[in-house]
Amino acid sequence: MRRLKVLGLRAQESRDRAKRPAYRHVHRNGVRHVDEWCPVKDWTKDDVRALHTATGMAHHWTYDSRPGADDWQGTSRSSCSLCFLASRRDLLLGVARRPRLAALIAHVEQARGDTFRPDWSMAQLIAWSSRPGAPAPGIVLADQTPEFAHLERQVTLALARAPRRLPHLATRLPVLGDDGCTARCC
Repeated sequence: MRRLKVLGLRAQESRDRAKRPAYRHVHRNGVRHVDEWCPVKDWTKDDVRALHTATGMAHHWTYDSRPGADDWQGTSRSSCSLCFLASRRDLLLGVARRPRLAALIAHVEQARGDTFRPDWSMAQLIAWSSRPGAPAPGIVLADQTPEFAHLERQVTLALARAPRRLPHLATRLPVLGDDGCTARCC
């Protein structure tokens, strides 16, 4: 059996994606042969916008400032709303759009003494998201769902147990100035 995985990954989205070949073999055993193809690997964000404009193809609302705006002023890529691999702007937008989830992550940081990323804590991102110049969320997702309530309960139960590993990222956080910024963050 031969299988071809077709992915919409673009080189502009990350250094790792830029290094990845557009076509590659990923797996073979006695039964399966799997290849991977990224046909839009070398497309820029402008190329993607041009395709959507030319064809009338809809795009996900997260790329816009708010659902239906069609202004491409939202996130730079469609990913988890608070992906630790995201750019600072995308994270600030995610924090403003999902404040309850951001607060839950900040609670875990505080309880475990670890950070969301080695360079930024969620608490810092929350503070930065309310400053002038931060991206406006356009929409705020309240996360008032049974699924989110279940997630909160699961996190609370997990925090009641001892951590599986010792935190080590928090020791590498940059020292903030009086304005809450470091040379690298602003």
